[in-house]
Amino acid sequence: MVARVVVAAPSSGSGKTTVATGLMAAFTEAGLAVSPHKVGPDYIDPGYHSLATGRPGRNLDAYLCGPDLVAPLFAHGSAGCDLAVVEGVMGLYDGAAGQGELASTAHVAKLLRAPVVLVVDASSQSRSVAALVHGFASWDPEVRVGGVILNKVGSERHEELLREALDSSGVPVLGALRRASQVRAPSRHLGLVPVAERRGEALAAVAALASQVRGGVDLEAVLALARSAPGLSGAGWSPCGAFPSPAPSRNRGSAPGPGGGSPVRVGHAAAESALRASSSNAGRAATSPGGPESGRPVVALAGGAAFSFSYAEHAELLTAAGAEVVTFDPLHDEELPPGTRGLVIGGGFPEVYAPELSANEPLRKAVAELAGSGAPVAAECAGLLYLARELDGKPMCGVLDATARMSERLTLGYREAVAVSDSALVGVGTRMRGHEFHRTVVEPGAGAAPAWGLHAPERRVEGFVQRGVHASYLHTHWAAEPGIARRFVERCKA
Repeated sequence: MVARVVVAAPSSGSGKTTVATGLMAAFTEAGLAVSPHKVGPDYIDPGYHSLATGRPGRNLDAYLCGPDLVAPLFAHGSAGCDLAVVEGVMGLYDGAAGQGELASTAHVAKLLRAPVVLVVDASSQSRSVAALVHGFASWDPEVRVGGVILNKVGSERHEELLREALDSSGVPVLGALRRASQVRAPSRHLGLVPVAERRGEALAAVAALASQVRGGVDLEAVLALARSAPGLSGAGWSPCGAFPSPAPSRNRGSAPGPGGGSPVRVGHAAAESALRASSSNAGRAATSPGGPESGRPVVALAGGAAFSFSYAEHAELLTAAGAEVVTFDPLHDEELPPGTRGLVIGGGFPEVYAPELSANEPLRKAVAELAGSGAPVAAECAGLLYLARELDGKPMCGVLDATARMSERLTLGYREAVAVSDSALVGVGTRMRGHEFHRTVVEPGAGAAPAWGLHAPERRVEGFVQRGVHASYLHTHWAAEPGIARRFVERCKA
């Protein structure tokens, strides 16, 4: 099993992304094949991880996929690599609200049997850092905090005081990083600006992170810690092996079983191709040669700066189900890929690019015509906005009789959902776990045939199902219900 380490912190804003991305880039530059991972549903950080490593950035979410799939998905993503770096989410022990440790960084670290490097924002403390680190290291005896990296250290004297305080803590100091403005990434209403929108600047920032980490972190000690992780049992997840055969999609409960099959290696060529397509969560599966002539229906996958949120496993599952997945950019492409039989539009920031998306009238008409033909269309969050009649007053595709606008309120959190309408993705009664993350409002919030019934934080119906269209704010991870991809591709063939 690949050497592995989890990068965690006491709280958000401590510098996990800085350290994790810097470690990935530094080890990659040193010649190691590094597999990047992110705990939780985040789409943006994996884009920076992909730039650092040249490999797909992959998510490990024990809520969306269930705990049993975390290790198999990890094995799939890290197969053939020398080292895996897993960036945590929020504070080390922060998980799904009201559900204990579920989906926390600590939970994933235990599922992976991986040591933890704790990143501490030391900017406003000296001796107290020892009490903080001791508390996190001793809170759960099953979580092994193997070292600490001190971030935002003010001076050499400050670093000396911090190291002296930690001498008796039993947790070694693996490095200390000064404040560095050149490695900061700009933010907006949903977090960091995605890589797809600032590729040149992001490459420079990642290079600066690598330099900073090389200068302040003991890389040999981190690698030794990662190599101390014990082996993991069980097979890796496989897109082809994920499909039950010949049975159709099953209804999933709250804890899906592990995917079958052997680890599948996704090489650098596939990652670089996806990066060129400007996908935030780069790493689309390499598609098989095909198209209409070979019986493999073309599934168009929206990408580019406006639609940069997608899990790598979705394209892999579509390919394994028999589709040829072709990425296109709604900001620039005036036509759908030739032979398109189905359309997948994931998340992103269409609200930022509403004028440009609206100006691309030929593509808007092509999308409307495809949806009008009854072809399957899967739209999540940003895709929902794009299919609406208008977004912030700008004409969109007009597939849905709804309007979308920016809002002051952030909607964020995990959701329990059940399908209330039969669609190209799921049958009525299919249970899924999903995630909402947006600062927009669609009116009405649901069509005559809603997509989902949600149970928390309040009971409501949400989304739209009409003909082949399934449009919703809910982000789901198809590895938890691979029958979605098979059902979608079968509808494309029909």
